[in-house]
Amino acid sequence: MTSTRLAHLPVPVANPSAVFRIDQFVVPDQVLPAFMKQAHRIDALLHEMPGCEHHLVLTRQHDATHTRVLTLVQWHNEAGMAAAKAVVQQIYASEGFEPSAFIQKLGVTADFGIYGLA
Repeated sequence: MTSTRLAHLPVPVANPSAVFRIDQFVVPDQVLPAFMKQAHRIDALLHEMPGCEHHLVLTRQHDATHTRVLTLVQWHNEAGMAAAKAVVQQIYASEGFEPSAFIQKLGVTADFGIYGLA
């Protein structure tokens, strides 16, 4: 049976200018703890950012050896999302953390997207 874990409810109710950042990852199970540690770290950081209206981290089993992780952040508008991105990039730079290298090192496949209301 597939299970999905919702973190940080309530479910988002969108405003007309809302912007959604939805990232999907397929993570080898043996590196899932390291990946989830980073996913929850960034989720907590984004939660504190101005303009962050809702955020979720979801998981389900992808296959026998991989877990699918989906992160969703609802921003009040594009300006809020852009400001948060700049802050996060500064934090990563100060730490010497490179997200793309981290993902590659763990053998994670990723799909990043920005969505608006239809």
